Amino acid sequence: MFDTSGYRIGVDLGGTKIELLMLDPLGREQWRRRVATPQGDYGATLAAIRRLVDDAESALGLRASVGVGTPGAPSPLNGRMRNCNSTWLNGERLQDDLEAVLARPVHIANDANCFALSEAIDGAAAGARCVFGVILGTGVGGGIVVHGQPLSGCNAIAGEWGHNPLPWPQDEERPGPACYCGRHGCIETWLSGPGFAADHVRHGGLEREAHAIARRAAQGSVDCLVSLERYCERLARALAHVINLLDPEVIVLGGGLSNIEALYTEVPRYWKRWVFSDIVRTRLLPPKHGDSSGVRGAAWLWAP
Repeated sequence: MFDTSGYRIGVDLGGTKIELLMLDPLGREQWRRRVATPQGDYGATLAAIRRLVDDAESALGLRASVGVGTPGAPSPLNGRMRNCNSTWLNGERLQDDLEAVLARPVHIANDANCFALSEAIDGAAAGARCVFGVILGTGVGGGIVVHGQPLSGCNAIAGEWGHNPLPWPQDEERPGPACYCGRHGCIETWLSGPGFAADHVRHGGLEREAHAIARRAAQGSVDCLVSLERYCERLARALAHVINLLDPEVIVLGGGLSNIEALYTEVPRYWKRWVFSDIVRTRLLPPKHGDSSGVRGAAWLWAP
């Protein structure tokens, strides 16, 4: 057996760092370490994950299950990684190769699914039947958890919300900014951190990072406040689309922009205009586990 302990290892494979977390059978953190990602080197990436797993298991004297959150997902067509912004992973059979170097089965899921799973299991959305987890950071992603299980879909793209067009666009929003996927006006081009900052500049603001815009808005800067209002209204439209399709009990925001407090009051105020219901019970919440949600969710890929 690969695991006789009930302990779970989660690995968050990011573009700049690889983080490992070990949970005990009750979900309590027992060991954690973070190392730099060997960017551009697939073999070194595998080796770094193996060293982390070896170190964790040696430290605790046990063998654990391993789940990995990745920037992208294996293709159901051939098992090769795709849609990874860590481009050296694309085209590789990451799951097969990790199972070979770790000598055990490995579960892999998109990092947004891992985030959503963590918050659904024992985070902000614990106990909810249907949860949509949102990543608002350098990019925009989403993950879906139903009855405590991540939903990946038959094409392995469930929750890929960032590459739908911004719904109910205004005339000035057409065709929208160019996206790396080859289209224009994707939600990611409006609601990512760089998208928020670019919109601020297009409307005459100074070049600032998204957090600086939000901070100055809270301090009363008029141009920053107007930019934040536009951002909240667009996020509300985008999430109303999700509510109309999925009708989740809870939407949890993650990523760097989830720290903007105004989102949790302003977005629900706006989204009522577009949700096709006379009442909106969906709750919009910040994450309980913060930037640890992804690695925790990777560990929870092995069901309790």
